[in-house]
Amino acid sequence: MVTTEPASGGSTEYINHHLHHLQVSVGDGAFMTLNVDTLFFSFVLSALFLVGFIYAARKATAGVPGKFQTVVEIIVGFVDGLVRETFHGRSKSIAPLSITIFCVVFLMNFMDLLPVDLLPWAWGAGHIATGHDPAHAYLRAVPTADLNTTFGLSLAVFLLIQMFGIGHKGVAGFAKEAFTAPFHAHGTVGKIALAPANFLLRLIEEGVRPLSLSLRLFGNMYAGELIFVLIALMTLDASLAHFGTWIMGAAQLFSGFIWTVFHILIITLQAFIFMMLTIVYLSMAAESH
Repeated sequence: MVTTEPASGGSTEYINHHLHHLQVSVGDGAFMTLNVDTLFFSFVLSALFLVGFIYAARKATAGVPGKFQTVVEIIVGFVDGLVRETFHGRSKSIAPLSITIFCVVFLMNFMDLLPVDLLPWAWGAGHIATGHDPAHAYLRAVPTADLNTTFGLSLAVFLLIQMFGIGHKGVAGFAKEAFTAPFHAHGTVGKIALAPANFLLRLIEEGVRPLSLSLRLFGNMYAGELIFVLIALMTLDASLAHFGTWIMGAAQLFSGFIWTVFHILIITLQAFIFMMLTIVYLSMAAESH
């Protein structure tokens, strides 16, 4: 949802301010720049997921479950069913991993439903209270709208894919498959001739997976965040004494509500797709061609 009272300033300045991260440079000559807001919200939301599920596990009862336990059981049962249908290998970690991915990504996506000016306004008010310039009080609350987050998640999935492949096929079998699939040949000469093409296709296949995972999630969440900002612009610098303000305010509330309802589907679907593709990729890594 959006607030009906965006911060003052020009449209371009307003958009740039909302799309700028709270950053800290590390090392001499800005060797590395950390998006502190992304790291903070990622840590908080991950901790929230962990604490919530530990609490549900410890408070679980065999009788009539409470509301929170019911929600957790629905999520666990749903994901476990998908894993059983999709993953054909043997692994005790695939179901917990899938649940973690779905819940953490969903929580990160859910931050996009908060009023677009709520947390930046509170952060700016804190800057004013401490005597700092609120114009430099940058804050972005949606970790998955940061390409660093989505690429980091997809990179972790990529490493898991390699580990699952080696764990199920062994180092020799994993390396052999990289040079003998998808094109197969009979005889040593044929296998050697097709090995470069097979290896090149394998590199492309493995490289596309993390890129597609990260860019799909990032693109959807960044676009959603930007649309919320654009909706907030409808009453930027508005005056309550002006008749047009009330018309634009009503249009803003209506469009904000419609986009929020639609965005609930998007954030859930993107978390599901990221989890489902992870399960499929791990299942493919555990199977032989």
